[in-house]
Amino acid sequence: MFVQKFYTSDTHFCHHRILAMCARPFASIEDHDEAIVSRWNSVVRDDDIVYHLGDFAFHLGLNSERIRGLFFRLKGRKHLVIGNHDVTKRGDLHPTLAGLDWAARPEHALRTRDGGRDLWLSHYAARTWPCQHHGSVHFYGHSHGKLPGQGRSRDVGVDMPDVLFQPRLFSELTKDMEA
Repeated sequence: MFVQKFYTSDTHFCHHRILAMCARPFASIEDHDEAIVSRWNSVVRDDDIVYHLGDFAFHLGLNSERIRGLFFRLKGRKHLVIGNHDVTKRGDLHPTLAGLDWAARPEHALRTRDGGRDLWLSHYAARTWPCQHHGSVHFYGHSHGKLPGQGRSRDVGVDMPDVLFQPRLFSELTKDMEA
């Protein structure tokens, strides 16, 4: 069995207001969090890689034990690209997230390869990115489906209609993308 790479963003675990703000179809934040864990684990295996492009959780200090519990229930080797809700007021990675068992040090942006292509990962959408003019793809979050991608860029957040609140493969996320 080979390792697969998945991408997701903006799970906003423990964020009560996200339900109304983004019209997420769950009765409570507990239902929301449980649905995301279940949907995540329905596609990701223990050895797979998951790139989370920021805003993993909310109220990090108040919910640190719950966030830790949710994190360890999620399958895969998880990488974090830091989002605006993942940091303290000073801009440092929040201690709750810093204390989790990420597969690598969380970064503000990350460059990798998938599907034979160069891939630029960040929480924020970019108009330009490394190797853009040489076939590179850009995945981002933050916009909750409200900022359309351009060319070979797209929002991979859980609010996207084709994502259905679960991590997706590169091939799934790029199937309608220009070459």
